[in-house]
Amino acid sequence: MIDAALDKIDRKILEVLQGNGRLTNLEVAERVNLSPSPCLRRIRRLEESGVIRQYAALLEPRKIGLGLLAYVNVRLEKQGGAPKGKTPADLFRAAIEIWPEVVACYAMTGEMDFLLKVYVEDMEHFSRFMKDQLLSHPSVIDVRSSFALESIKETTALPLPASLPGG
Repeated sequence: MIDAALDKIDRKILEVLQGNGRLTNLEVAERVNLSPSPCLRRIRRLEESGVIRQYAALLEPRKIGLGLLAYVNVRLEKQGGAPKGKTPADLFRAAIEIWPEVVACYAMTGEMDFLLKVYVEDMEHFSRFMKDQLLSHPSVIDVRSSFALESIKETTALPLPASLPGG
């Protein structure tokens, strides 16, 4: 939100909501020492400006049968094979959008082009995903997979600098 000022109260509101997005406006206002009306105005401004992009329920993967987390590096061909006006990366990006196993995808620097965060039930499910989707995609020329053995730290809360733009 570079175009609008964020002050200490905005930062407190963001910290509180990152910890629990289900709090009522009154609860947020109490935690940031603000009355409800100005608090609601600030939250709405943060939402409208895109600083708060969405609210979501965070699920425990193992409790819903997703016991295996893989990180997959993908390298694509650079030219050819794509319809006119489309690059191999365009085709790959479109495919990623419809593969439910891929919960995050990042374009990367370095020798690989993309990093995928993939949740699957088990190794058999991962094998099917690799064979049927990822490796059969015409743009993919190389993949390297790593599996998470243990989660040491996992948070959705972003670090909020002491000094935010405009604050």
